[in-house]
Parts: sequence; structure tokens; C-alpha cells
Amino acid sequence: MEITAALVKQLREKTGAGMMDCKRALTEANGDLERAGELLREKGLASAAKKAGRVASEGIVESYIHGGGRIGVLVEVNSETDFVAKNQEFRDFVHDVAMHIAAAGPQYVRREEVPADVVEHEKEILKQQTLNEGKPANIVDKIVEGRIDKFFKDICLLEQQFVKNPDKTVEELLKETIAHIGENISIRRFARFVVGEGIEKQESNFVEEVMAQVRG
Repeated sequence: MEITAALVKQLREKTGAGMMDCKRALTEANGDLERAGELLREKGLASAAKKAGRVASEGIVESYIHGGGRIGVLVEVNSETDFVAKNQEFRDFVHDVAMHIAAAGPQYVRREEVPADVVEHEKEILKQQTLNEGKPANIVDKIVEGRIDKFFKDICLLEQQFVKNPDKTVEELLKETIAHIGENISIRRFARFVVGEGIEKQESNFVEEVMAQVRG
């Protein structure tokens, strides 16, 4: 059975789970909406979405330094209680997020934080690129919308593929952690520092370096 966008949207509205989680559940359930909902509940993803509305004001600030002090990250991740902030699984998650930020270099946590003028400027560049490619004028705007979506995925932490497991996004990892721990977790903010930032050679193979450390 074809898993349509409308079906995914219906399951998402019913459970509050993420779009990719809903699509996977529907695929596994062969399009059966009720069974897909059950699969999400079994994995704790539906309940994780409900927990996401609760206030998270505790938490920790984690640091990650790579390359003998060449690249450093500070990230604040919040939890609902101080008890969870001391939980090892929570701390491991925060450490992984800090490491990911060091490797992937996101600019924002979520797409809602990207300034409107930055988005509009990028759209103008993408529109000109698309026109230069000779695409028909009547479909340029549609192509640009698809490319701006990729732009968000490149610069927004939650939408990036997790460096330790590219089969899931950071947001999916976050939801899994919420489901396991049992209370809301929120990645609030981060800062990334690079010695001599702007020298491309410094960062050219950084993801490979981080992954080598992870595997080792």
C-alpha cells in the first residue's frame, strides 16, 4: 500500500509523533492507521510527543573539546527535573549532542529560529540558481521550496542526520531519549568555537576525525 503524505499527516495529528516516525510506522503496518498508532505507542514515540509540551527548566550545560582545543562546543539541554539531569542516559545524550554540534556545525537549533531575512536571502540565491539551470519559470518557486527545505536541514541541529547514526535525525534521537527517560527534554541553545574560524582546511575532515574517535 502506498504511504501518502495525507496518511502520514493523519497519523501525526492523531499521535503527535514526528513525520519520519509516522512514515516508518505506517510502512511497517502496511498502511494500517490503527496498527501504526499502536507501533508508535509501543516504541514510546507517541507518549514522547505528549511530554514535549511540558516545561523543562532544569538540565545541564555540557562542553566538548576536540583536536587539542581546536574546536569547542557548549550546549544547554533542559529536563523537567534535577533528578533526570543527573541521569547517565540523559548526560550521555547531551554529550552526543555536543559532539554532533562540533562535527556538523549547525547554526540554529530549529528552523523557527532562522531569521526571516536569512531565509529570504537564501531563497533569492536559490531562485537565481534554479533559473540559471534553465528550469521552466512556472515551476521555479516549487523547486526553490524544496531546496530551502534542504537548507534548513543543513543548518538546523534538530533536522541534521545524527553523526553517530545517520539513519536518524537529532530530533528523532531526542524523541527516543524522551521516551526512554519519561520526561520532556529540550535542546535550548549552543555555541561552537573554532580556532582560526574561516580557514577551510581546518575543518575539511572533521566529521571523519570525530567518527574515528567514536568507533575507536
